Amino acid sequence: MKKVSFAAFGGPDVLHLMDADEPHAGPGRIRVRVRAAGVNPVDWRIREGQVLGAHPVELPSGVGLDAAGVVDEVGEGVEGVAVGDHVFGEGSDTYAEFAVLSAWARMPEGLTFEEAAGYPSVVETALRVLREVGVRPGQTLLVNGASGGVGSAVLQIARDRGITVIGTAGSANQDYLRGLGALATTYGDGWVERVRLLGRVDAALDLAGSGVLGELVELTGDPRKVVTIADLDAPEFGVRFSGVAGSVPDALAEAAALISRGRLHIPVEKAYSLAAAAAAHIDSRAGHTRGRRVVIV
Repeated sequence: MKKVSFAAFGGPDVLHLMDADEPHAGPGRIRVRVRAAGVNPVDWRIREGQVLGAHPVELPSGVGLDAAGVVDEVGEGVEGVAVGDHVFGEGSDTYAEFAVLSAWARMPEGLTFEEAAGYPSVVETALRVLREVGVRPGQTLLVNGASGGVGSAVLQIARDRGITVIGTAGSANQDYLRGLGALATTYGDGWVERVRLLGRVDAALDLAGSGVLGELVELTGDPRKVVTIADLDAPEFGVRFSGVAGSVPDALAEAAALISRGRLHIPVEKAYSLAAAAAAHIDSRAGHTRGRRVVIV
């Protein structure tokens, strides 16, 4: 089978499309014929050697955590899923023609494989940080870097829970944020005052890692009401860094329910071939995403 792999940590040029042995589903796992794989910042962070504590890597290594595809092997002890089912979920080495998943759910009716591949990690992350920041219905949440995959999910889940959201993003994504129900404003000089004009901030999420933790603490008045997934300087500000995943099966089940109710939709901004995985990483690292990027297999 074809698989994207890297033999040394480094830039996007270390990624290569190669022939590899097919993986097989062990106990408690399923194998899918991958139709699309989600592109996440953690993918290039792992490739660069940044997050080895949370994601140990043995070189050479494959790439990718999220996938959508067709089940073609069911491991021992697995129930409720059969060969031929269309599923989305998390596993390992998903930039490949076949991948083994450790958590999955059936794809909701009407969802394409490309769309489905964009949900698993971002929805798990969105649900986790909303839980950790402790924001409640009737309160206002500020989201820094709101237009990407996690931000898109946070905005819609928060709205479904009766939480008001103020989102920051580039000027090109202001209408996109408003379309997701957020009060939108731009980054740059004066952004703190622009946020204050939109309302009181009860809690804040930093999804962009753009060096604004001090301002987020100032706006909330309490570092315990700020959570980041992207700024490793969090301890200096007394802010929580969220990097340990919660229950992925529960997150997938909630994602499927929200999608089926029409309460959650994350668009695919751009799709890449397996051979263009390096370009996908370059674009992901550059930021300014609107929705999701995926690799088509």
